[in-house]
Amino acid sequence: MHSKNIRLWLVAMLLWLPLLASAAADLKIQTPAISSLKKAMHERHGQMTGYFASGAIGLTRDGLVALRDASLVPLAQRQAANSMVTAENQDRKTLYRELALANGHPEWEEEIQSTFAERWARKAPSGWWYQNSDGAWVQK
Repeated sequence: MHSKNIRLWLVAMLLWLPLLASAAADLKIQTPAISSLKKAMHERHGQMTGYFASGAIGLTRDGLVALRDASLVPLAQRQAANSMVTAENQDRKTLYRELALANGHPEWEEEIQSTFAERWARKAPSGWWYQNSDGAWVQK
């Protein structure tokens, strides 16, 4: 590459760098709606931890949760477990949307959801189940 081409490339990169940096979503941004969602999810998490630990509930590849193996939940508790999964998924979907809106980019919702899916799988405790990129369940 000629030195003139290298200089042009460097100038172009320097001009684009601020735009690339501003394109990253602030996942820690707070609004009243986001704070309320996080609080509800935190409270529910305490109730769901046992189901995650037993393998009954797992983290899906799309940033949600699923009743992975209903046979691991006593019959008397299945309706409650299903209700928790439904409520958790509603809050997660709303959280992704609210984060995208708070960042001023509603079109980022899918990317934010993917980022959370990866982070939750990576941070899950040993023994928890998650879906890999192919959708297969894997125990951490």
